[in-house]
Amino acid sequence: MPQYRLQTLLEMRERAEEEAKQAFSEAMKAVAKEKDALAKLEQDLEQRKANRKQRVQEFLAEVMKKGVGASGMGQMNRFEDRLKDEEKQVALDIERQKEAVRQAEQLVEVRRAEMADAAKEKKAIEKHKDNWKKEIRKERQAREELNQEEIGNTLHLQRTRAAAKAGDE
Repeated sequence: MPQYRLQTLLEMRERAEEEAKQAFSEAMKAVAKEKDALAKLEQDLEQRKANRKQRVQEFLAEVMKKGVGASGMGQMNRFEDRLKDEEKQVALDIERQKEAVRQAEQLVEVRRAEMADAAKEKKAIEKHKDNWKKEIRKERQAREELNQEEIGNTLHLQRTRAAAKAGDE
C-alpha cells in the first residue's frame, strides 16, 4: 500500500490532541487545587469566628484576674477588634480565592473546547485516511479484476487458436 500523503499531518493532529488532553488535565488539577485552597480558607474563617468568643472570654478572665479596670476593657475591645479585622482579612482572601476558582474553571472550559477541536480535527484526518484506504483497495481490486479478465481472455484466445489449429489440421 502506498504511503498516505497526509500521514505527517495526522501525526501532528494526534500530538495536538494529546497536548490538549494534557492541558485539560492540568487545568482540572488547578481547579481542584484552587477549590481546596478555598475550602481551607472558609474552614479557617469559620474556626476563627467560633474561637473569637472563647478567646475574648479568656482575655477578659485574664484582665479581670489582674484587676485592671477601664484600660483592661479597652484592651479587650481592641483585642476583639483585631480578631474581627483578621476575620475580615480572611473573608477578603476567600473572595480573591473564589475569583481564582472562577478563572480556573473558565480555563478548564477553554481547554475542554480546545481538546474537542483537536479531537475533531484528528477525526477528520482519520476519516480522510479511511476513505483513502477504501479508494486504494477499490483501485487495487479493479486492477486485479482487469488482470483476471485479461488472463481469461488470453486463455480463451489460446484455446480458440488451438482449436482452430487442430481443426485446420
